[in-house]
Amino acid sequence: MAEKATVIVTQIGSPIGRREDQRQTLIGLGLNKLHRTRELEDTPAVRGMIQKVKHLVRVEQAG
Repeated sequence: MAEKATVIVTQIGSPIGRREDQRQTLIGLGLNKLHRTRELEDTPAVRGMIQKVKHLVRVEQAG
Protein backbone atom coordinates (compact mmCIF):
# COMPACT_ATOMS: atom_id res chain seq x y z
CA MET A 1 0.00 0.00 0.00
CA ALA A 2 1.37 3.40 -0.96
CA GLU A 3 2.08 5.94 1.73
CA LYS A 4 -0.09 9.03 1.77
CA ALA A 5 1.62 12.27 0.79
CA THR A 6 2.13 14.69 3.65
CA VAL A 7 3.25 18.28 4.09
CA ILE A 8 5.03 19.87 7.03
CA VAL A 9 3.49 23.18 8.05
CA THR A 10 5.21 25.58 10.48
CA GLN A 11 3.65 28.76 11.83
CA ILE A 12 6.02 31.69 11.28
CA GLY A 13 3.64 34.65 11.68
CA SER A 14 1.46 35.90 14.49
CA PRO A 15 -2.34 35.97 14.12
CA ILE A 16 -2.50 39.18 16.19
CA GLY A 17 -4.33 41.81 14.18
CA ARG A 18 -5.51 39.29 11.58
CA ARG A 19 -9.09 38.50 10.66
CA GLU A 20 -10.94 35.96 12.79
CA ASP A 21 -11.26 33.49 9.90
CA GLN A 22 -7.47 33.42 9.52
CA ARG A 23 -7.07 32.75 13.24
CA GLN A 24 -9.57 29.90 13.04
CA THR A 25 -7.80 28.47 10.00
CA LEU A 26 -4.52 28.30 11.94
CA ILE A 27 -6.31 26.50 14.76
CA GLY A 28 -7.85 24.12 12.20
CA LEU A 29 -4.36 23.30 10.98
CA GLY A 30 -3.29 22.57 14.56
CA LEU A 31 -1.17 25.71 14.82
CA ASN A 32 -1.72 28.25 17.58
CA LYS A 33 1.77 29.30 18.65
CA LEU A 34 4.76 30.59 16.70
CA HIS A 35 7.18 27.94 15.41
CA ARG A 36 4.75 25.10 16.09
CA THR A 37 5.00 22.41 13.41
CA ARG A 38 2.48 19.85 12.19
CA GLU A 39 2.72 17.11 9.60
CA LEU A 40 -0.59 16.97 7.74
CA GLU A 41 -2.00 14.81 4.97
CA ASP A 42 -1.70 16.55 1.61
CA THR A 43 -5.37 16.93 0.61
CA PRO A 44 -7.19 19.66 -1.32
CA ALA A 45 -8.86 20.80 1.92
CA VAL A 46 -5.54 21.20 3.72
CA ARG A 47 -4.02 22.94 0.68
CA GLY A 48 -6.93 25.41 0.70
CA MET A 49 -6.40 26.16 4.38
CA ILE A 50 -2.67 26.67 3.78
CA GLN A 51 -3.43 29.01 0.87
CA LYS A 52 -5.65 31.13 3.13
CA VAL A 53 -2.85 31.71 5.66
CA LYS A 54 0.17 31.38 3.35
CA HIS A 55 1.62 34.63 4.75
CA LEU A 56 1.68 33.10 8.26
CA VAL A 57 3.09 29.63 7.57
CA ARG A 58 6.03 27.86 5.92
CA VAL A 59 5.27 24.66 3.99
CA GLU A 60 7.67 21.81 3.15
CA GLN A 61 7.12 18.49 1.46
CA ALA A 62 7.58 15.58 3.87
CA GLY A 63 10.05 12.81 3.19
